[in-house]
Formats: sequence, C-alpha cells, structure tokens
Amino acid sequence: MAPKPQKSPKVQRKGQGGKKKIKPSIPVVEEEEPMNMESMGHPEIYPLVLTTRTQEIFNCRADEDFTDEQPYKLIKKDEILADMLNRAAISDFYPVKKIVREYPGDELLLVYDKDFKYGLNFYLIGTEEGKENFLKTPEVPEEQEELKEHTPEDLYIYKPPVSKPWVSLGSEKEIEEESVKESKRRVTYMISRKRSQFGAPVTFSDQNASSIKDAYIECTSYTDKNFTLNQVEKDIGLQVIPEVKGVSTQTKWAFPKNATTQYYAREFSEEEKEALEQSKTLVDFLNNVSTSVEIALQQNEIMNTFIDDWKNLAEEESTFGDKTDTHLKEYQSFTDLHSTMEKMITCVSWHPTIYGLIVVSVAVRLSYEERVHFSGKLLLQPSLLLFWSFSDPIHPQLMLESPDDIFCFEFCPSDPNIIAGGCINGQIVLWDITSHADRIENIKAGGSRSRKAILKPMFLLEPDSNKEAMYIRHCAVSSIENGHRKVITDIHWLPDSFEINRMGSVFENRSGINCQLVTCSADCTICFWDIRPQKPASTAAPATTSAATTTTNHTNSQQPTTEKKKEETIEIPFDVPSTFLHLDLSWKPLSRIKLSKGETSLDHCPTKLSLGEDPLLCKMQGTSSIHVLLKEKVLSQVKALKSAEVNPYHNLEAGIANILKPIDDFCTKFFVGTEEGEVIYTDWKMERDSETGRFMPKKPVNLYTVHDGSVHTVQRSPFYNDIILTVGGWNVAIWKEEVMSGPLLQTCCAPKRYTSGAWSLTRPGVFYIGREDGYVDIWDLLEKTHEPAQSQNICITMITYIKPWTFSSKQQFIAIADYYGTLHILEIPWTLSHPSFNEVSSVNYYFEREVKHLEYVQQRKLIREEEKKEIALELVKKKTKVYTKTKEQMEAELRLEYESYLELEKSVLFNLGLTKVSEKVSYLDMA
Repeated sequence: MAPKPQKSPKVQRKGQGGKKKIKPSIPVVEEEEPMNMESMGHPEIYPLVLTTRTQEIFNCRADEDFTDEQPYKLIKKDEILADMLNRAAISDFYPVKKIVREYPGDELLLVYDKDFKYGLNFYLIGTEEGKENFLKTPEVPEEQEELKEHTPEDLYIYKPPVSKPWVSLGSEKEIEEESVKESKRRVTYMISRKRSQFGAPVTFSDQNASSIKDAYIECTSYTDKNFTLNQVEKDIGLQVIPEVKGVSTQTKWAFPKNATTQYYAREFSEEEKEALEQSKTLVDFLNNVSTSVEIALQQNEIMNTFIDDWKNLAEEESTFGDKTDTHLKEYQSFTDLHSTMEKMITCVSWHPTIYGLIVVSVAVRLSYEERVHFSGKLLLQPSLLLFWSFSDPIHPQLMLESPDDIFCFEFCPSDPNIIAGGCINGQIVLWDITSHADRIENIKAGGSRSRKAILKPMFLLEPDSNKEAMYIRHCAVSSIENGHRKVITDIHWLPDSFEINRMGSVFENRSGINCQLVTCSADCTICFWDIRPQKPASTAAPATTSAATTTTNHTNSQQPTTEKKKEETIEIPFDVPSTFLHLDLSWKPLSRIKLSKGETSLDHCPTKLSLGEDPLLCKMQGTSSIHVLLKEKVLSQVKALKSAEVNPYHNLEAGIANILKPIDDFCTKFFVGTEEGEVIYTDWKMERDSETGRFMPKKPVNLYTVHDGSVHTVQRSPFYNDIILTVGGWNVAIWKEEVMSGPLLQTCCAPKRYTSGAWSLTRPGVFYIGREDGYVDIWDLLEKTHEPAQSQNICITMITYIKPWTFSSKQQFIAIADYYGTLHILEIPWTLSHPSFNEVSSVNYYFEREVKHLEYVQQRKLIREEEKKEIALELVKKKTKVYTKTKEQMEAELRLEYESYLELEKSVLFNLGLTKVSEKVSYLDMA
C-alpha cells in the first residue's frame, strides 16, 4: 500500500506580496512492519505511546477513562483512520497503520498498560481472536463453586496437565545458530584413465629407486603456514536434576535457649565508707585531680571531643549516585523522525537560561558531488535548528529555518532569544525568537522552573496538548558577495566588555551588549562582524520598526535636483521580526584576516578558533567556577532586558556617535586550529605595511604542527583562562598561552581518529574526547596522563559533537551527537562530576610543573648546542695539532727507514760474501 503524500514544511516568498506558498512533496517511504510482542508469545499485541493530545481525541485519558476495573476501551476503526488521515505521520497510530487498515472488524481493542508490562503506556490488540480472548472472562460452573465451598483447604486436588499448542520463543533459532555447520565447500577429486586400459593386466616387479628417474618420491610431512585450525567453541545447555542425599551423624544437637542470670553489684559497707571518707590518701588524690578535671570539663563545653576527625577529612557524602559508578548512564535520546533525508548533527548547544532545553543543528549527509547531484531535491527540504525538550522527546518545540545547512551556531550572551549561525554556503544567519519565548519557557521539568528540581524520567513527563511543529524564519542573512566563500566552521560572540574597529584596535563597548561576531571559514579567512549599522545615526536611513513596511529614500547626486526621489517599499512577512532588517542581504564583515603561509601564495585554512574570555569574569575565578558566573550574568541580563521598556537590540543605532575609549593593555592574540592539523597563535590587530602603506594582518606569533589531521576542537578551560585544549587527527594536545616552546601535554597516536572534545565543567583535570568508532575517551589528568582513564562505547558511528551541562549540584549531563543524527543525553556519574579536595590547585601545579619541564628541555637544547659547538672546535684544534706533528714525524720516520734499509743491504751482501767486515763498517760510518 503506497503512503499518502505529505506536505513539505518549506515556505517561500511570493513576489512583493509576502504570501506563503506551500509546495507539496511526495517522499517515497517504505512501510515498516510494526513492532509486536511475538518474542514474548503475544504476536497479537502492538505497544503504542499515546500522547495527551491523542488521549483527548479518543477519550482514553489515563486514570480517568481507564480504571483498574476497566483498563480497556473499544475504538472504532474509522476514527483511527480519520486521525491518521488528518495528522499523517504525527498521529500516534501511524506505526500500526498497516494493522489498522487490514483489521477485519469495526472496533479495535485499546488497553492501558499501567505497569509498562510491554514497555509502553498502551497497547493495541490487532486480531479478533485476541480481542475475544481478552474480553472473555472465564466462567466457573455452579457445581465446581459448590465443590470449592465444601472442599477443605488442606485437601489437594490433582489436575491433569492439559496439552497446549507449542509457541515458538526463538529457542530453535539459538540452537540453529550454535550448531556447527560446514562453511567451506568440500574439495573433490576426479581420477580417470583411458578406456583402452580398462582390465589390462598389471605386473609388479622390484627395481632400484635411485637408478630410475622419478621412480622414488618422498612425501614428508610439513606445517602449512597458510592454514591454521581454529577450534570452534560450542555452547551446550543441559537440564540437570540435583541429587538428594540423606546424611546423619551421631552428634546430639541441642536446641538453643536464652538464659539470664540475676546478680547484685558489690557495695562497700557503712564502716568501709566512713573509713574511706576519713582517709588522707583519698583527700590528697581529689585535691591533685580536681584542677585537671575542671580544665577537661571546660574543654568539653568549648569543643566536641567525640567528633570523628577521619569523617571530617572525608569528602561530601550527599551524592546523587554511587561513588563506585564511573560510567556514563544513558538518560534520553532525541531523533528527528519527520525528516525524509538522512541527516547528521553538526553543532549542539544547551539553552543558557532554560533548564532541560537543548538546541541542535542538522545537515544532510552528502558529499560535495552528491549535493550538486541532488540539489533540486535539497531545495524542497528545509534546513533547520531543532529545539528539543526533556518533556517531549518526539516533537521539537521550535524549528528555526535557514537558507542552507547550519554547521555552527551560538546563543547571544546578552539575550538568549537571539541566535547566530553559520551556513555551508558561507552566509551568517540571525534569528530573533523573542515572540516565541513564552512557548519554550513554559516547558518545565515537573511543573517547576526551580534549578534545584530533579528531572523526572522521560515516560513520566507528558507533553502539552498543543505540540504542532512551529517553523520560525530567520530575520537577517549576510550578503553572499561580501561574505565567506565556503562553509563557516566556527562562530563566536565577542564579549560585551570590549569591541574592535576595522583595524583590530580594542575599545570599550559603547552599547553594553554583545554586538560583534567572529567567524572562520574554509576559504582561509577569519571575519569580524558588527550587527549595528555601519553608517552614523545622523546620516543613516532610519529603520522602521513596523512589521508591515519599511521605506528608504535613495538619491542620486548626478541627476538633476528637480527629479523626484524614488521610493522603494519592502514588505516584511508578519511572522518575521524587524530586529535586524538593516542587515538582511547587505551585511558585510567589519574586517577580514587571512593567515598567510609566508613566502608562498597559499594561506592557512582555519577550522576552529578560541578568543580570550571576558577579563571581568576571569578576575572572579577564585571565588567560583566560570560557568556559574556566566549563567548568573546571562540571567541578570535577561531580567534587565525583560524589565526594560525597549529592547536594546531593537534600537541598535543608539550610541554609535559616542567617543570610543581605547583599551591599551588588551591581549589581541588568539589560537586557531587549521585543516592541516596546525595550531597557530596569532594576532587579529592590523599593522601598516612598510612597502605598500596598507594595513595588513600580522604574521603568526608561533605555529605548531602537532596534529596529524584536521583540528576539530579549540576550547579554553573553564577553570584556567590560559589553558587550551585542541583535538585533531589521532591525538590531543593541551597548551598554555604565552608558552611558545610547545604543548604541555601531547598524547600518543590513538587507535581511532578523534572527532570532537570538551572540558568538564566541574573537574579541572577531566575532559571528554569523541572518536570515529562511537567511543568516548574520558581523560583524568590526576589519574593518568599517558592514556585515557576509561573508554565507553556510546553509538556505532562517528561522534560529531560533545557538550556537557550542569543541571544542579547533584545532577550533570553530557550531550553526545553522532553521524546518524541521534542526540544522546547521558548522566555524568559522581566521580566525574565532583572534584576532589584541592583538585584545582593540584591540576594547576601539574601545568606549572610541565611548564618548568618545557623550560628545562629548552635550556638543555641550548646547552647541548653549545656543547656541540665546543666539541666541534676541539676536534678542529686536534686535527690542526696532529697535522703539524705528523709532518715532523714523517721526516724522522723516513730517516730511520733509510738507515734500516742500509743496514739490511750490508748484512745481505756480507752473508753472500761480496763484502768484508771492514767495508761493512766503513759503509755504515759513511751513512
């Protein structure tokens, strides 16, 4: 049966009218078999999840229409078909649509599963026989009732077993899987001979094997290295009945009894008491001890002497989980079931002020060639940001539309209702969800907005009645011609304590809110953006805040003054706010930086960057952690925006003409990770070129080639502002700002490629690293520094993003996104969320020790270079000395050789009788 066509949520503008036109799309979806309880012996039962909206439609509310006496209800087949026709895939009966259509009867039986026997809160009986068996109550004959009344309780009545039809529970499949079968084909040999040789006589004779060639062949055994015999392990199940034995001994066993004995305490007699009172020894003892006793009593009043010091040295015991549990626990997961194309999650962010709300960006899993091939089909699919809530894991709360797939986004720190995102086509998108803030703020865990509330399990949270998908259009998008040329890989809001100009100089923030952004892209550029109008307020055309029309006047100085001014009217759709209308399709970057490679014409390709944090917050790190300060700051700013009459983002022209106050002692350097695996420490401030006179970006301060793949994470520690974590390729590195000799920590090559990473928000020595095989490596620097403390499998595909989040002091979560589009929410155990005693100072001491180690290594390199130079000079000197000495020795050696030759000559001649002794002596004297 073919599925019915569904309406695509893609909305487009139509000319100047601002009307919406909905284009129908017919996705081809294959019907899947509904899940039933065949494995439990009930193939007629189909579990379902009915939301509050569906329960109200069919009058089957839990604990109201269903009771313990009547936990079922008959629902007409036509009503279910009508609901599926109206709500399509959103209908809760959509998974069993095939069963409903093929059902022979007119009414289906719906049963309320209060105890979650089959995993969900309702289940549907899909056969007439099953419905009759459920509704049929067993009737007891009157004779049996009378017999039951007269039968004594102790009397046992034998009931013969009744044969029942065999129901398969899957045991035969296990037996078939465990059975050993031949996996290889048998080798067959065919031996043949000529027909003329059939029946020929055979004669045998002895012969010498060595005399005839090829007559003797020795077949010795050898080990075949290409074949190894693997022993097959088999699981065999047996039913064993234990043997019963009766054993007796001759030991007499006595029944234990409780025995008591009454006695009187020994007391002194009256005579003994009088003797002790008059004793001088007792009086002296009491006089000597009284002072010490009084001091001890005073100390007991001042301090508790019975306090357990060891218990005070221990850590806090009021924990949410068990200390021994060190693994991440699966809490909840979110998957977009409404998208017809396969998508992956590219970025994740928790809402800054609303607890239990998380936002993800999704993108189609296609390569560049596939995107070009399916470009027509991609236009029909909206590019979305999804708002997920713990209260409804099926339906997104909001869906923000964008021109193309979003690969990075970030909430505005001053106003969480403003979101900025970077597209794959190089554009920046701005959303303003202020008008929809009430919809997401009413989503509360357990009906309370309190931060101390404990999140309930997923199945106890019922969604609101109105859960239809709400699509929100973007209110501004940057210019295609003047923006990035390729995908934007990272985006950040600049802190509200400062702002920069076109040359990169730093000034005090004139508006008191976050108004500037920084982005990096695969087109080898880093851009700074300003959301305010570039022209002064006196000359800039005023942006009308009306939601209907905006009029701007354009004049041409070359035309005569008598010509009338032309007016252009831009109609704004009613659902799009006019907050950033002055930026739409005309937004240009404030400044642009290219990371040059020096003498070559090539540039570095940045993927991630990390600017310095807010200096005001960095000064307060000693009293509290940085993430708590950020949350308190955001909450205070949100309250100020709500209490103010006019939102400052709706009046961005104000404050532009103010005099800017420069900040001299501001560090303008930042870290950048590149596509080639390099970590660059550079400066965004421009400098004037001595040859051309133009302002050019400065050369990188330092460049390190540490990672053997693209850098996916560049993140500063929430506890130390100068400690940076970088993840890329097959290794991880930790850096310290202003330390130019290299990383403090560089891990060895991992078995799988790393794809993402994040610092822990509560433990300074813990960080999480995601791998391409679905594992998460948890590093604890206080436990191990050469390998992960533990590794845990989360999914079967690549992990694309990791984002931790603190719900309360007893409960923390971490969001892990994968390549298949599933968002896993896991609960962080106690050991990974609560720091040990003085952990901040211990980790800081570790970093300081590594800095000293790097300095020592650098000094040793310099010393070794000096030693090598000294050794080289000594070798040169030795060679020179040896050369002069050898020249003198050569003359002496030649003289000695010549004298020895003459002596040998004379001795040979004398032995031959050719010379005499006198001649020999005279010859030697002459020599």
